[in-house]
Amino acid sequence: MFMGEYQHSIDAKGRLIVPAKFRDGLGEHFVVTKGLDNCLFAYPQEEWKIFEEKLKQLPLTSTGARKFVRFFFAGAVECDLDNQGRIILPSNLREYARLKKDIVSIGVNNRIEIWNKENWKEYNEEENFISNDLAFEMENLGI
Repeated sequence: MFMGEYQHSIDAKGRLIVPAKFRDGLGEHFVVTKGLDNCLFAYPQEEWKIFEEKLKQLPLTSTGARKFVRFFFAGAVECDLDNQGRIILPSNLREYARLKKDIVSIGVNNRIEIWNKENWKEYNEEENFISNDLAFEMENLGI
């Protein structure tokens, strides 16, 4: 399980240091893809396979399902850690998540999310992030 929040930066070549606390859980080879809310999702191989199987079960006849599958698979890339614990993020993923310099990586149970620092700050400042709406959604989900 991944948890915690870590701030770091991405260099001009698109190299991003994966926080040491996340490296063991991710393994040497993992998948990074476009995520929701304009961040990136990083999945260990085992978790990606589970997610992949769920996507395969979606009906091909559903327009929404096809869009959802395309979104995650078209943006997916396999990553390998280098000797310094870094990965290279392709430019299309950096552009999608607006990753420039300052980055925040957060652990979210079975995945890691990679955020532009300003976007993460704005997301956390949104009025409804901790509002009654969030509490209502938690109740609907049985949490």
